[in-house]
Amino acid sequence: MGKRIFWESRDFRRCGLVMRLGGTEESAMVRGMSKYAGEQVLVVPRALLEEIGVFDGIRTEGLEAALGRLLDPANHFFMDRDAAENDPSHKQLIPYCVFRCGERILHYTRGKSGGESRLHAKLSVGVGGHVNPVDTGGGKTGPAAYHAAVSREIDEELVLAQAHPHRIVALLNDDSNAVGQVHLGIVHLVELESAEVVSREDALADLAFTPLCELNGPCFERLESWSQFCIRHLAST
Repeated sequence: MGKRIFWESRDFRRCGLVMRLGGTEESAMVRGMSKYAGEQVLVVPRALLEEIGVFDGIRTEGLEAALGRLLDPANHFFMDRDAAENDPSHKQLIPYCVFRCGERILHYTRGKSGGESRLHAKLSVGVGGHVNPVDTGGGKTGPAAYHAAVSREIDEELVLAQAHPHRIVALLNDDSNAVGQVHLGIVHLVELESAEVVSREDALADLAFTPLCELNGPCFERLESWSQFCIRHLAST
């Protein structure tokens, strides 16, 4: 019998590529099939987004109710990332953390070592990534597992010499391109007192703080689409 890891039950729909919060090391067979080394990512059915209300760009209305449904363990599950990246019938939930220090916003250039090749060389203001089974450690589910993923992603990508409380300020959806069609962003605003921030990863190159007005002006066209939505939103609030 395989050694138990992180979850309790399996759902081998899609020929073993969709997994509920459950499984054993038998799933190594699935991992070997994926160009993402079998990474499992948290997804929701697009049908759930349609029930909540499909939108384009930033959504702040009804945020608490929408998050309640998205983060309900009954409504999401883990799926092989290789399959998820090519399946617009599901949306991968992505924490997208924007760091603000006074009137300046942290940004970076996406390096080639990043997991999403379609965004390489784009300027981004969002730090974060996928929710993975490791985030369910200690029996965490739903919002607890999601927030564990947020903390893990920040710690993996940045060195912060200060406390960094954050709050969810919006949902983010962009079905105008192939990347956006399979992802749904949850936007966090992180307020910093100091600009002492260092990147831990090559994927976050040329880390810098720039005034919001410049990102909303001469730098705007260099931003990836999600960052454009976030900058426009912050500039208007």
